[in-house]
Amino acid sequence: MLRSLRVKNLALIRETEVEFGEGLNILTGETGAGKSLLIGSVNLALGGKFEKDMLRRGEENGLVELVFDCEEERLAEKLKSMDLEPSEDGTVILSRKLSSGKSICRINGETVTAKQVKELSELLIDIHGQHEHQSLLNKKKHMEILDAYAGAEFAECAGRVAALYHECTALEKKITEETLDDTSRSREQSLAEFEQKEIADASLQPGEDEELEQAYRKMSNSRKIAESLAESYQLSGNDAEDGAGNSLSRALRALRSVTMYDPALEQMEEQLAEVESLLSDYNHDVSEYMSDLEFDEEDFRSTEDRLNTINHLKGKYGNTIEEILRYKEEKEAYLEKLADYDAYMQKLNAEWEEKQALLKKACEELSEIRRKNAAVLTQKLKDALIGLNFLTVEFDIAVRPGQAITTKGYDDVEFLISTNPGESLKPLNQVASGGELSRVMLAIKTVLAGKDAIDTLIFDEIDTGISGRTAQKVSEKMAVIGRNHQVICITHLPQIAAMADEHFEIAKKTDHQITRTQIRLLNEEDSALEIARILGGAQITEHTMESAKEMKELARKKKEEI
Repeated sequence: MLRSLRVKNLALIRETEVEFGEGLNILTGETGAGKSLLIGSVNLALGGKFEKDMLRRGEENGLVELVFDCEEERLAEKLKSMDLEPSEDGTVILSRKLSSGKSICRINGETVTAKQVKELSELLIDIHGQHEHQSLLNKKKHMEILDAYAGAEFAECAGRVAALYHECTALEKKITEETLDDTSRSREQSLAEFEQKEIADASLQPGEDEELEQAYRKMSNSRKIAESLAESYQLSGNDAEDGAGNSLSRALRALRSVTMYDPALEQMEEQLAEVESLLSDYNHDVSEYMSDLEFDEEDFRSTEDRLNTINHLKGKYGNTIEEILRYKEEKEAYLEKLADYDAYMQKLNAEWEEKQALLKKACEELSEIRRKNAAVLTQKLKDALIGLNFLTVEFDIAVRPGQAITTKGYDDVEFLISTNPGESLKPLNQVASGGELSRVMLAIKTVLAGKDAIDTLIFDEIDTGISGRTAQKVSEKMAVIGRNHQVICITHLPQIAAMADEHFEIAKKTDHQITRTQIRLLNEEDSALEIARILGGAQITEHTMESAKEMKELARKKKEEI
């Protein structure tokens, strides 16, 4: 359940916090007061698209925060799968800091991606936007609704269909790519044999290139190395009068001549003697290195040629010797395949035919599940539509074979309806008006809500295109949903507003030439006054006030019957 919504610096809202209750939460207010803005802010918190101009004028940052109460195990599991710790009391806090730069999403204080927020929100809330009913004009939506109703059995079978479809598609692609005529096969074989032989003849050894490159660098720069070492040896050795070795020896002799006068000088003598020893070792190592520096010109050419061979193979077959050797193995396997090409292709085609048979069988199972659930859903939707003042409605969910198999099987799903006696069933887009589509979508939401584990449903102006008796029926249906779910609904209809368990007014206030959107929870008297405003417009008469109170009383009695 959505416990609270906090909005800061968004459009006309400076800062507001709304605490929602259980059951049916109704939001009313004048046109332009900011009702849809409030729902829009919920969408933002759930990872919806944000534009800089959504921020309140003059502000650089905004905030939207949703607090949910939910102790379901599946939610805790989802949080753990996202490396997030669920709270002990089941509270889930979704927040989004909005700025002209990058917005930041958080779940229980941990920074997350917008994608993660959307994934989690699917378990928490279902939002019906102002124009969502228009999606019913697209048959793809019909299949989505039926599949959502079909549940776990369907999901498991649908997963198998999708997996088999991808396997068949991959095999088809492989067969197409590897189908060769005799000329192409001969050409491919010759090329593979040449490449395999070229690599084999080189007798490559892993790590060989690194050793060769090191040796080549040494040999190529031997003259520079020799000159630099000679200079270093001269400066640090004992041969030159001003060499460091001679200087250290003189320094050590000078120190030793006075050590007998103070024991503390003995430590200094040891330190200097160690330095002299290290320098002597260094000069010895330099001398040995220089004596080994000479090399045969033939060795140099041989190393250079070997490196050229390896680099040539790298340019053709891989960036490392390991990659080149793997390429050789692939060519050897390819040659084996070409040697028995007909048997290989027969095996591929047999495998494809086997997968195709499995795919068709899985599609049949999927179609059967759809037809079974379509029959149940058809009756439930028909009953729901009758409850929404479709007095003579006929409804059917047609599940027909489609033109081709896809990841969703081979079915074509379409909702058919007849709203007048004697008329045949026709597709929704040929019959239903905007108001009728709204009621059909409400019926769908009602039925699915009974099956979903989602606690919170939001309806943004579900009352589009309806009035009178139909509006009353819609209000009763909303109250029914509110018995088992939290419902948050924006409406312009007094019939729906009267059914509210919690009634909120959204109003636009101007103070010192600054316009703000404010929201407040109404008590019984203020609720009646707001309903009277909806009934009577700008002027609220005693008659409209009495009508509003009567409407609330009738709604109260109706809710007791539900």
